[in-house]
Amino acid sequence: MNSNKNYMQPSANKNRRYDIDWLRNLALLLLIFYHLGMYYVADWDWHIKSDTQSTLLQNFMVFSNLWRMNLLFFISGITLALVKHKYSAKQLINTRTKRLFLPLLFGMLLIVPIQVYYEFKADGMFDDYGEIQNFWDFMLAYVNVNTDFATDKQSIIGLLTWNHLWYLVYLFAYTFVFLALRPLLERFIFTKAFQSVRSIPFFVIFSCYFLIAWVYIRPQYATTHALVDDWWSHAKYFSIMLMGYCFAHRKDIWNKVIKHRRILVYIGCTTYSLVALDRNGAFPFMGDAFQSYIVVQFAYGAVITLNMWCWMLASIGYVGRYLNKPSRRLNYANEAVLPWYILHQSLIILFAANIKTFDFTPWLEAVFIALMTIVSSYLLFEIIRRFNLLRLCFGLPNPNKS
Repeated sequence: MNSNKNYMQPSANKNRRYDIDWLRNLALLLLIFYHLGMYYVADWDWHIKSDTQSTLLQNFMVFSNLWRMNLLFFISGITLALVKHKYSAKQLINTRTKRLFLPLLFGMLLIVPIQVYYEFKADGMFDDYGEIQNFWDFMLAYVNVNTDFATDKQSIIGLLTWNHLWYLVYLFAYTFVFLALRPLLERFIFTKAFQSVRSIPFFVIFSCYFLIAWVYIRPQYATTHALVDDWWSHAKYFSIMLMGYCFAHRKDIWNKVIKHRRILVYIGCTTYSLVALDRNGAFPFMGDAFQSYIVVQFAYGAVITLNMWCWMLASIGYVGRYLNKPSRRLNYANEAVLPWYILHQSLIILFAANIKTFDFTPWLEAVFIALMTIVSSYLLFEIIRRFNLLRLCFGLPNPNKS
């Protein structure tokens, strides 16, 4: 067996990374099941909650929580590197505006309101407000930035919100910051120091930044997904995106990640076992010392950081080994993924809120909601893809121009 096998060449189009397309699509598909889990997981706030909740489910949710969104931003950085010769700065902004900003506005106006309506209904907020009798009454208040309804829930744009579409907002905003920094990045990645650093030091250097941010920035800024005050999220997601951009310029390191994917899984399982054991009270002395000793905080942060990198890189390794090839299914998924992402959470909440009147067991209820969400997303996408106006609203290119 050739231990120096190059995994970077299977693509029919050398400028296309089919494995990264697959990974992005699979990561976003995972959101359907993650957000369904948010409906059932105990002690975690969400828009609406099931009457039957599980504490055990937290362990599965935390597993993906530690690296899932980081992976998406890492992929975004890789993608920016792969298309940098295709788009000028102006073209990239134009593309991102159509692909991210327009769907965001459409989603905020017509998709997300379903979530807000059922959240307010579950909280009994319509009971003492006679002007809202149904969803359409609510919509009039929702789009009115001067409404006097639910003033404690409003921002500077009234009740309008982006909820799960925060990823689109952040990615769009990061595009502008990235373009401002791109000349410096390009200069850096072609330095001898960057091109000669080995794989382990490569990730250790990036991990040191992440670890310091975890210890010093995370405690100061709670995650809000509100963009303007979400400094811990920016500290990790924007930096992870830049790391992905740098990673894409080191094909030799990418090859090693693919080669050592199994080792990454083993280490990832070990680090997450420590996280799960700690969450379930196996190390009470560590929990007591966490607030008092900075070295303990760094120890926790090191485990979290190593766990994140292992699962992110293992994911990249496995898709790089097995999925870096063109496929008709992939072509379909590439187009479907954004509409599915925009639609899925509103569909989950719509079905979950209306199924409560039926006497289903929790397992049967969860399966029903998942199936209905997937089937509805598929059917709605089949409608969306056939009409140019809807394609524009959901971030899809005009088929005659793409």
